[in-house]
Amino acid sequence: MSFIKNLFFGYRAYFQAIKFIRKHKLYWYFAIPAVLMLGIYGLGDLIRHHNIRPDVDNMNEIVWYMVYLMIEISIAILLMKFAKYLVVVLLSPLLSNLSMKTEKILTGNTYPFNIKQLVSDVKRALRIVIRNIMWEYFFFLIIFIVSYFGWEDPQKSPIFYLTFVIGFFYYGFGFLDYINERRRLNMDESIMFVRKNRGLAIAIGSVYSIMILVPVDLSALFYWSNFYNAPLETIGSFSLHLLLWLCASIAPVLAIIAATLAMNDLVDLSKNEYAENQSE
Repeated sequence: MSFIKNLFFGYRAYFQAIKFIRKHKLYWYFAIPAVLMLGIYGLGDLIRHHNIRPDVDNMNEIVWYMVYLMIEISIAILLMKFAKYLVVVLLSPLLSNLSMKTEKILTGNTYPFNIKQLVSDVKRALRIVIRNIMWEYFFFLIIFIVSYFGWEDPQKSPIFYLTFVIGFFYYGFGFLDYINERRRLNMDESIMFVRKNRGLAIAIGSVYSIMILVPVDLSALFYWSNFYNAPLETIGSFSLHLLLWLCASIAPVLAIIAATLAMNDLVDLSKNEYAENQSE
């Protein structure tokens, strides 16, 4: 299958995913990342506003107090600023389950729970994530260095936009690999499969990336202190970031269903020999 055809194949899967969610009433899955994202942000906000009363008598205690304070502030910033990224990591079990549910609806396939296989899958997933991060960072450095020598501002060079395409590929890789795990492809086989179908990976990853990378500011949903001075501006900011929050929340659920639908059309998952209760 050509790259362009594969690309179209992936984008079409997102439209199919929307219809699939409506038909099988899977809306409630959207609530989990949405609530989780708010929960992580709320925890960070709670830590940030935590009142610490220092009880220090000497320089050594002052130093340790400052270290503790910096750690607490760092954790708060991590939770508040990167809530949507942490959600994706924490959602891995849910996304795996949703992919299996989607496959079961499509093909009748079921996969019995096996703790040994689960541990093996987790280890394999971690290796692939680390590998993808390293390769993505490597390509980013190469492109940045080349851009640096050719343009005064590297981020304004035309080739710098390749970093986004590379990011799309590795995001898509992650979603396709959920299905490849159930097909019992080893790490090298999964890599070769995704390379062969890189157009599909880029399509799945690009839509997901655009949705998850929207600049949502969750603080706009909670703080209305400026409402009396600028009511329209406050309501407008709330509405915008509410929409962006919903967009980021929907992204992982929509992407995993789209990836599963696309893979079923591509390789016919009903023929997976590792599944049980397959449809005739």
